[in-house]
Parts: sequence; structure tokens; C-alpha cells
Amino acid sequence: MADTTKVHHPVFARIYERMAPAFEAKGAAEHRAELLADLSGRVIEVGAGTGLNFKYYPPTVTEVVAVEPEPHLREIARTTAQDAPVLVTVVDGTADHLPAEDAAFDAGVSSLVLCSVPSQQRALAELFRVIRPGGELRFYEHVLAKNPRWATRQHRVAPVWRLFGGGCNPDRETGAAIQAAGFTTVQGRDLLFAPNWIAKFTAPHILGRARRP
Repeated sequence: MADTTKVHHPVFARIYERMAPAFEAKGAAEHRAELLADLSGRVIEVGAGTGLNFKYYPPTVTEVVAVEPEPHLREIARTTAQDAPVLVTVVDGTADHLPAEDAAFDAGVSSLVLCSVPSQQRALAELFRVIRPGGELRFYEHVLAKNPRWATRQHRVAPVWRLFGGGCNPDRETGAAIQAAGFTTVQGRDLLFAPNWIAKFTAPHILGRARRP
């Protein structure tokens, strides 16, 4: 059955487009470079946005299939892909219904997107499906704070944050969800990154990699 889900966040997409360069300059660029270091083979990237990851893919990557459901962001990503150092094909699609065959990729990339998918369980199940056995999942996501006081604040702000942040949930335990989806040898590090005062509610991040058994 074809996927009929539509993602349309025109206001958020334009705000994100304007704010992203400042976020990159304040540290996100280094995080992206770390995220994609040493990748090889065929890669699927979920929620590619405007294509900020594209220039960090190493030459050992043979192809990137970049999935982006938001129309405005997808068109920008297609322009960005023209200057990428590797072959990047930008396609329409959603995280819970990836346009790909089983075990078609050597690696999957999730970059600041598992916060906003309707179901992490379905999105991670799809990534598990399309990554070959022995392949990798690379992830860079903001997550629920380990500090109970900050976690409570994230829970309280979550309904408003979702409304104005393109469906973003600032209080998800994404590391645990990756393990629950069947990925093994999950390796990552916790970091705090808040490029402006508003982003303090999404400051806790995880950055790492996991193996598809």
C-alpha cells in the first residue's frame, strides 16, 4: 500500500532555514562531521532537511538516498545536493514508510529527526528493515535530560514545543528506543548543545552509532 502521509510545516521550515546557519557555526557543523566520519557504501538519510549533512559525507560513501517529506525543505536539499562531494539523491518519503527495499543500505543516518517522527518505534523499525545485517545506524538527536529537574521542564514544555517546532518532542528517550528496536552495540556520547536561549530545552543530545545484527 502506498504511503499517503503528508508532512507540511511551511512556517517552521522557513524559520529552520533561516536559523540553521547560525546553529552550524556555533557547533552543529562539528557534530555532523563526527556523525558521518568513516561511513562507507550506500547510505539512507532520514529527514534530510535542507541537506546540511551532505558536505560531510566522506568519499568512501558511494551514494546517499536522502529522504525528506517537507516540500520546502526538500527543494532546498535538492539544490544543496548538487554541490555535495558524493552522489546524493533527494526523495520524498516519511520515516515510517521509507521508499527502499529490505537490506538495501550499508548504513542509515538519523540527524535531529527522531524527535519529530510520529512514532519512533515505526521509524526505527523501518531503518532496521532497510539497513543490511552488519550495517550501521548513525544518530545525532536531542533527548530527554538525565537531570530530573530539567527533564520535568522538558515534559512541561513539550506540548507547546511540538506545536511551534514542527512536531518536535524535546523529551524522548531515543537511545533506549534504538536499543529496543533491535540495534546492538550502541555506542555514543552525551553532549549539551544550546546555540541560543530558546534551544536550552533541547540542549541534551546523543551522538553515536549502533549495529544492525
